[in-house]
Amino acid sequence: MLKKNSKIFLAGHNGMVGSAILRLLKKRGYKNIIIKSKKELDLTNQKKTYEFLKKNKPEYVIIAAALVGGIKKNIDLKPDFLIKNTLIASNIIHGSYLTKIQNLLFLGSSCVYPGNLKKEISENILLKGELEKSNEGYALAKIFGIKLCEYYSQYYKLNYFSLMPCNVFGPGDNYDLDTSHFLPAILKKIKLIKENRMKYLYLWGDGKALREVIYVEDLADACLFFLKKKNNPSLINIGTDIEYSIKNFAKQIMKILDVKTEIKFHKTNIKGTYRKKLDTTLSKKLGWKYKTKFSEAIIKTYELL
Repeated sequence: MLKKNSKIFLAGHNGMVGSAILRLLKKRGYKNIIIKSKKELDLTNQKKTYEFLKKNKPEYVIIAAALVGGIKKNIDLKPDFLIKNTLIASNIIHGSYLTKIQNLLFLGSSCVYPGNLKKEISENILLKGELEKSNEGYALAKIFGIKLCEYYSQYYKLNYFSLMPCNVFGPGDNYDLDTSHFLPAILKKIKLIKENRMKYLYLWGDGKALREVIYVEDLADACLFFLKKKNNPSLINIGTDIEYSIKNFAKQIMKILDVKTEIKFHKTNIKGTYRKKLDTTLSKKLGWKYKTKFSEAIIKTYELL
């Protein structure tokens, strides 16, 4: 049972998701949180990761650490995304098993599912089709982590499980226009338009691809909700009802932030899967649902940009 004095190791506390989890843990009165920067602990180093877990013996482990980026970065650094994320998952999950840690949460991504599915994606679709090529390296690493958690729970009666969120956005996101995901890129471009440093809102592709998004504070809430539960299913989708085409996301955000400009499209061969809408029947059945309105989340995020 997760208690206020439970020892919790949060891997990746400086990232967007990890920092949101850390804020929520502190807000709710959890005092015994272990965090380490990349300089203090290289999670791709097996020996150092094992030694750290053995020495500290946390009761709960949250893996929010990962090499992440938008579609272009995924394509350009596919080997890095595969090897670094696999090492992080392997070192922490196996190290936790070796040091007899009972509870572990692994954060993945909706990209682990087959690409170009028109219907909503349920958890049982994993490994039932070909991955979308642009982020295949990242997806394979995350699938490795998912299955490793599943096997350790199945064979050794551990509470190791994975949450698969849709596209996450919020404070602490990456706003580099070459490496970010689509939504923070839209926010950054709107800021440039407001500052008169950009005339039009330029989007990659044709804007027709559909995406589902979740505010990072809601994802953090889901993490704590399921950490408090015992015997979780090995894989749980975390999503929302917020799905638009990328073009319509841009229109919605411009309306929320009171920006009027023309949308133009960059001619590019960089394309992702057409749709990635998650089926959240399981998470709702288990008692969790997102809380933050899209307009509220956009305003909160933009104010901190």
